[in-house]
Amino acid sequence: MKDLEDWAAVHRVYEKVKSKRQTANILGIARNTVRSLLDKEEPPVYRRTNYPSKIDDYKESILTWRCKPYEYNGSRIFEELQAKGYTGSIGPIYRYLRIIDEELDPKISSKATVRHESPPGDQAQFDWTEYTVILDGSYRKVYCFAMILAAFRYKAVCCSLTIDANAIYEAIQELFEDLGGVTLELLIDNPKALVEENNPKCEEEIRYNPMALMLSKHLGMELNACPCYWPRKKGKIESPFKYIEEHFIKGKTFTSMEELNSVLKANVQDWCGSKIHGTTKRIPYQHYLQEEKDLLLPLPTKRFRNYEFKERTISNDSFICIDGNKYSVPVKWVTKKVLYCTVYGFRIELYDKHNNFILSFEKSLKKNQTISNPEHYADIAKRTSTSLPQLRRDFTQVFVNGSLYLQVADRSLQQPVRHAKKILELLDLYSPKVLDQLIKIAIDEDKVSFTQFKALIKEYNDGIRSLSDGTDTTALGTCCIEEAQTRDCSYYEDLYKGDKV
Repeated sequence: MKDLEDWAAVHRVYEKVKSKRQTANILGIARNTVRSLLDKEEPPVYRRTNYPSKIDDYKESILTWRCKPYEYNGSRIFEELQAKGYTGSIGPIYRYLRIIDEELDPKISSKATVRHESPPGDQAQFDWTEYTVILDGSYRKVYCFAMILAAFRYKAVCCSLTIDANAIYEAIQELFEDLGGVTLELLIDNPKALVEENNPKCEEEIRYNPMALMLSKHLGMELNACPCYWPRKKGKIESPFKYIEEHFIKGKTFTSMEELNSVLKANVQDWCGSKIHGTTKRIPYQHYLQEEKDLLLPLPTKRFRNYEFKERTISNDSFICIDGNKYSVPVKWVTKKVLYCTVYGFRIELYDKHNNFILSFEKSLKKNQTISNPEHYADIAKRTSTSLPQLRRDFTQVFVNGSLYLQVADRSLQQPVRHAKKILELLDLYSPKVLDQLIKIAIDEDKVSFTQFKALIKEYNDGIRSLSDGTDTTALGTCCIEEAQTRDCSYYEDLYKGDKV
């Protein structure tokens, strides 16, 4: 459409020459255009045609997710709309969000800054933030530590319940381990655990915390504190926290801190390995493997630790008591003294008196709890139950003829379950099929005491008595011999010496 100036020019020239052909020649336009503009008595007004957008059906949802309590960013809203069937691009979403933001807060603005790019292997940036997470059914404040390689944006994270100096030192080391090496420089903020004084109004050098300097020497890198009140200095590590909250924290629940750490680490690893970074235009993990991993300094063999270790004696039932809760440990540590420390406020680590690591487990968030792991008692676990009702259930479930055996044994034995227990213990040597057939023979021949049952087993082992259903006695015998060779002789002495009814 011609604009107002063309309309005015056509009318002005035509009034002078009174010829449409001459007007077209003078202005260098078509005669049809001259004729069209002369027919318009009023100057033309541009009216833009409104075309339907693919987000029209989702605008209400977008508005809901942009406002409290969700406050999702554009990429999170894009993912949610795709799940609801949206097939368009992310551009219309961002354009509509700008309209929403202008209506909600017309003062929203951004500040320009100069970006600094570090060579590979030179710099990592470290910081943390706090999130409110649903943990084991309750809202808990957790601290998310993050580190990013400045060159190619490869990231690592871990979470803690505490934000003290030990947690910060531990997180720095854990994140360097997750990144596969140490950079020459670590850009940090100014917490007291790392920096004692960084006065921007004087020219004195920065005073670092002595323990932080020891950690720096242990890792072989230098600390670099960014200027106070200028977070953009470490903007590369500031940016991921919002994305982590939007995509990996909001709307999710976790049963424990260990689960939170496991899920978050896996999500961030997948993020670095699948998403193209907006600045580098490359996938961070691939970029890191190709050009930076080999440039990182090697990790120390041991971690720098400044924990206060406490001593405990393991109880006879193989428990350690910490802060009112009892936790099981492997039985080989019963009555022995061990050292423990609490890492990140939730992970308890046990060490022997020589500071050798034993195991770690998560600290219970509740009080007066007893947390037991059956694997810790495997070395002394009973082969059979000591409960008479349970022994009856086990015997009848394992053996087809078990119920009939107990009925027959009740008539002649004072403690039939005791004899059934002895038969159950033979499962370490014989298959349930073999024992079940021998039980059937014992019932038919009225030889239900364990002494008589052992005589049947001896006849079976000597080849005097054979079993039905094509049982391969040779294979069974070989299996028994191989298993028997791994047992102490006292086991067989107890097993085959006479038992009185």
